[in-house]
Amino acid sequence: MNYRTLGRTGWNISTIGFGAWAIGGSWGAVDEGEALRTLHRALDRGINFFDTADVYGDGRSERLLGVLRRERKEPFYIATKAGLRLEPHTADGYTRENLSAFVDRSLQNLGVDAIDLLQLHSPPTDVYYRPEVFGALEDLIRAGKIRFAGVSVNRVEEGLKAIEYPVIQSVQIVYNMFRQRPAERLLGEAQRRGVGVLARLPLSSGALTGKLTRETQFPANDHRAYNRRGEAFDRGETFSGVDYEVAIDAARELSRLVPATATMAQWALRWVLMNEGVTAAIPGARRPAQVDENVGAAELAPLPPEAMAAVREIYDVRIRPLVHARW
Repeated sequence: MNYRTLGRTGWNISTIGFGAWAIGGSWGAVDEGEALRTLHRALDRGINFFDTADVYGDGRSERLLGVLRRERKEPFYIATKAGLRLEPHTADGYTRENLSAFVDRSLQNLGVDAIDLLQLHSPPTDVYYRPEVFGALEDLIRAGKIRFAGVSVNRVEEGLKAIEYPVIQSVQIVYNMFRQRPAERLLGEAQRRGVGVLARLPLSSGALTGKLTRETQFPANDHRAYNRRGEAFDRGETFSGVDYEVAIDAARELSRLVPATATMAQWALRWVLMNEGVTAAIPGARRPAQVDENVGAAELAPLPPEAMAAVREIYDVRIRPLVHARW
């Protein structure tokens, strides 16, 4: 495993992290015993950064990570998120009182005295123009309830605005071969300011694993079945906002570039890590074997320039017109 420093925290985190959305909910049924075995395997393989949220399974993934914390002695970091519990999810709901209540609930779920990294969870754009919200994060740090603060954003411009606040140590954003716009401005500017970047959905909801086909069927409680048009939350969180059939066809074309020494998932993760502005990719995993495959990406050699150029060409032709200006 390789490690990079997250923002100004001083933490060296694994370049392949663990995204816990899949073991919380919205990806079909969850076997908690299997989920715990998967978390243990992640630690065994050198992963020391786990990303979750209070809404994943209504706190299930936080509680599972709390069990992991009790069962293992080696140090690791847990990042969680707050905000999406608001109903309605509006900027006016991002108050000091609400954020404090969300943090208290996450502290209980995780079984810890302080949250390592608290991220605002895809807040409405107007939140980034309210300094009092970021002042509330500073107060939570002073109170000892959180150690560091970050944001999980939907749009590049939101990330650029968020890193104007000194309290922000990290930005989480969708970044993969189907969502390349963050590399144009955000990654470099975040690196210049000493802010870490966490690349979520690096495998584009599984489309970039090469394992899905046009005929693949998803359970009704899997967001890949019910959120393809943004019916439940931001469309960009499902297949990067790309129509499923287009994503599968583009992935098939990309798969022809993958060397025999790697799986497509590993190759796609290694592409994300080619940009030094990315601190870590945080793919999900529901089984120990998926952890093993993800970790293998850290061992791959850098992608050659001709492969990077070919990925860009496929993006420019097939994907750019659909997503580039939207997020």
